[in-house]
Amino acid sequence: MVTYIGSSLIQAYYFAVEFINLIVNTGIQVVKPPYKISDIFKQIYLIGNKSVVIIAFCVASAAVVTIIESSFHMKIVIQNDSLVPGFASLLILRELGVVVMALLLTSKIGAGMTAEIGSMKITEQIEALKMLGIDPVNFLVVPRLIGCTIAGALLSIIANIVCLTSAYFVSQLYLGFTSGSFLTAMRTFVEFNDLIFATIKGAAFCSVIPLISCFHGFRCEAGAEGVGTATTQSVVHSSIAIIVLDFILSYIFTYFY
Repeated sequence: MVTYIGSSLIQAYYFAVEFINLIVNTGIQVVKPPYKISDIFKQIYLIGNKSVVIIAFCVASAAVVTIIESSFHMKIVIQNDSLVPGFASLLILRELGVVVMALLLTSKIGAGMTAEIGSMKITEQIEALKMLGIDPVNFLVVPRLIGCTIAGALLSIIANIVCLTSAYFVSQLYLGFTSGSFLTAMRTFVEFNDLIFATIKGAAFCSVIPLISCFHGFRCEAGAEGVGTATTQSVVHSSIAIIVLDFILSYIFTYFY
């Protein structure tokens, strides 16, 4: 038992050291020319354009469920749901839209990044890059990091707009609110800072995804099982990192509301 705990702690230590080294190396490479503008725009297109439809559908569904359930329970507790549009809008902007968006990207984009880089690792393509004098971090990680960060900020805005629009129509068609009452309640609870902070959260969440995904891809073991294990670990660890980062950023942002 003691041996197992000790070996696990040692593995966790080396795991953390390797990940911190990747973060530091990536940070240095991000500001170091030459800048791969075409690769960055390619990543923005692949991450943003290829994901916007599924993100819009999922966040719209989440917004509809949120406002209907909020109205149902508020009627039970206080026999009045007049504050539902305001509460729902606040929840959507501060948490729902951006968190759902980031978790969806983790499953869709993060898993793909890990599988791609893991396949390159086991087929020795990464070693070939090193032999050609190409830094794998600069070539593989940096464009994905910058592209995913920019795409995350843009997708967070789109996700929040879709969420609020869905809540607006549901409140009118199903709950009986007028457009004026919904907008008035929303303006009472929501400020422009909420959208700014949500955009910052989206960029922060999506900057974590390529770092963790590429890290697990670089550490991928040989064989199909190794790629599958690395992909699963990257999705799990990215999801945990997003939830923890959401708590930290939400706590920080409370000082600015």
